[in-house]
Amino acid sequence: MEPAAPPMPEFRPATDESPPTPIPQEPDAAPERPKRRRGRTTALILAAALLGVAGGTAFGYTVQAEREPTPLPALSQQDLAYPAKSDKAAKSAALGGKTNGDLRKLLVGKPKGAKSTLLSSLWDGYMPVPSYVEEYENPKWMLEELTRQSIRRVAAVDWEQGYKETQVRLVQFRADGGFGAVEHARDQLTYMPYEKNGAGNEGHAIKGSAEGRAFVYPVQNKPGYLPLYKARAIAFRGDLMVDIHIFDTKPIKVSEIRSLVERQVGRL
Repeated sequence: MEPAAPPMPEFRPATDESPPTPIPQEPDAAPERPKRRRGRTTALILAAALLGVAGGTAFGYTVQAEREPTPLPALSQQDLAYPAKSDKAAKSAALGGKTNGDLRKLLVGKPKGAKSTLLSSLWDGYMPVPSYVEEYENPKWMLEELTRQSIRRVAAVDWEQGYKETQVRLVQFRADGGFGAVEHARDQLTYMPYEKNGAGNEGHAIKGSAEGRAFVYPVQNKPGYLPLYKARAIAFRGDLMVDIHIFDTKPIKVSEIRSLVERQVGRL
């Protein structure tokens, strides 16, 4: 008599409560924490390139309200003496005052002839944090990380030029979060040099940003679709992390993404 076959493992369908699937890592290099962006815009551009039409989409997010910081009461004492601030401290203080106002005014402007995307029009300059984390491979994990880093708000603008789409994000963190902007930017920069999840190259330096880099990805080709080209730039300054993406069906020059991010950093 043949021995009985071992029981088959029980199949459990995935649910919203299931833990996120681990993301493959670059052998002996890529760390586990940073996650690549979700290819939602990539899919949209590929579909548009194939069909030549854009479909309507319903959105359920509400634009987040912006509260101005409560001013401190005026000092009653006169002629108080303070040590002179260093140039670096003075610049940091000036930056904080600049970014405490309407962050949308610091966003780089659209090129002449470019049209705002539907999402960008609905946001009116402020992107809800739940929408921002959906641009990453593991939104739940990213939301937990950004909450830990004391994220404050996200100013965003997207525009289209034919099949080309550009996305600009200014991610702001609260002062009590420590170095949230620095940590978030470095997390993203860490995996960009690797082919898995990243651009597969070291990128190019950005003027005005000590650690900022601009990357151009290798072209992606799929049967039945036009080629997809991507570029990304990451930088930080003060309490802001700058994240810019360009998607196109034609090659993107390094000078284009560098020029855009340098203009954005220069406005901060």
